[in-house]
Amino acid sequence: MNDKTNIYSFTVLDGKGQPLSLASYEGKVILVVNTASRCGFTPQYDELEAMYKELHAQGFEILDFPCNQFGNQAPETDEEYTAFCQLNYKTEFPQMHKLEVNGPNESPLYTWLKAQRGFAGFNPQHKLTPLLEKMFDQADPEWRTKSDIKWNFTKFLIDRQGNVVARFEPTDTAEDMLPKIKSMLTNN
Repeated sequence: MNDKTNIYSFTVLDGKGQPLSLASYEGKVILVVNTASRCGFTPQYDELEAMYKELHAQGFEILDFPCNQFGNQAPETDEEYTAFCQLNYKTEFPQMHKLEVNGPNESPLYTWLKAQRGFAGFNPQHKLTPLLEKMFDQADPEWRTKSDIKWNFTKFLIDRQGNVVARFEPTDTAEDMLPKIKSMLTNN
């Protein structure tokens, strides 16, 4: 199952439930993010949309995968979710079909992403890091060693060749990601 060599090997479902080959994004710098509409990190949509508007013409794409696995924070249908994002955050990047990022029903794309870049820790400067660490410590003392997606708004950065080059946790902001993204856009 993990014989996939880059992101272009995968087909996902778009926001209308139709198959979408990720090969259609070949040559782009891609940010893959699992999202939720009712999460403390949901305001990151403002940052994501600002990055998208600034960098899209240079070959930057955001693939938004709603996920309801963390606290039932994305209960909407695909259509309702897209409407929420467009109405509240004026998003122009596509929302895909809701999927699971961990467990027995996780998307093969996320199995591959997590195998490419494991969890490297939350941003120690973020105000929610102590709360998240405490919550995870109580649930599973081994959580730091597992590559599972920890929460909504985990982001994977893909280069123009379809390789995962970085993983950013929910506590990482646009400010943390922008230098790497801009470098990839100008140096590839």
